[in-house]
Amino acid sequence: MPAPGESPAVARRRVRLALERAREALGLSQTAVARKMDWSLSKVQRIEAGDNAVSGTDLRALLDLYQVTDEEEIEQLQEEARVSRRQRWWAKGDVREHVTPGLLQLLQFEAEATVIRTYQPVLVPGVLQTPDYANFLIGWYNKSLTEDDRRVRFEVRMQRQRQLLEAEDGPVFLAIMDESFLKREIGGPRIMADQLDRLVELNRHPRVKVRIVPYREGALLGLMGQFSLLDLGDDDPDDAVLYRETFVSDALDHDAEQIRYHRRMFEALWTQSLDEEQTNLQIHAEAASLRAGLDRR
Repeated sequence: MPAPGESPAVARRRVRLALERAREALGLSQTAVARKMDWSLSKVQRIEAGDNAVSGTDLRALLDLYQVTDEEEIEQLQEEARVSRRQRWWAKGDVREHVTPGLLQLLQFEAEATVIRTYQPVLVPGVLQTPDYANFLIGWYNKSLTEDDRRVRFEVRMQRQRQLLEAEDGPVFLAIMDESFLKREIGGPRIMADQLDRLVELNRHPRVKVRIVPYREGALLGLMGQFSLLDLGDDDPDDAVLYRETFVSDALDHDAEQIRYHRRMFEALWTQSLDEEQTNLQIHAEAASLRAGLDRR
């Protein structure tokens, strides 16, 4: 049975994977299922992609089609389907209206992750940002986002940080940034210096580890762009999701090969990075340089 308080996103993922495996075990294509169920192909695709929570009636019909007869398995999937239809704070009101579908899914998986690995080549990861740094970045989108969009996204970013840092059972958070981020004075020297000081502080949190990959090591690997890997269990390394974001889009990826590839890339970057103590020394030095410049003005 699902654990008490389980995330709807995690329960939905279990249901969709079970349905996909059952369909493939019978050698049925999604098109064949749509035809047999008298559904549109897009409905089958949305259920298996996890875009839609499956209703109890549709779930039972699919299990009958897939010849799933084990009552314990059926009961568990029905309960998980019920959980998957719940809504939490991030799925209500302003949040749903003003964030992207990819970010909405990310919020749910972050709440259930055991380990989050993030590579960000040019900026401080969102959940490690100070309010001023986050406000400046979000404000940069003033021509493509409404004032309400920017307000809600800022509030969500701060809530994600509280969820990461304050929850007793929060995830381990491993972050890698390219050395070049130190030279980008986001919001000006004062805001950037405060952000760097905050990173040094966060790097002493028991569940947070921040590392810098030096210029000499990260040139080629850094070209792959930013990504986050969220582990959802302790035993299976493939029990994870991949989140990628670009300037114009973001999305979660459940593909096992992509997850393994990005895990290998993260581990390679991690070993090539400065350790946490060396990282803090370098960040602190850059913050001190920024503050010295301010004092001379």
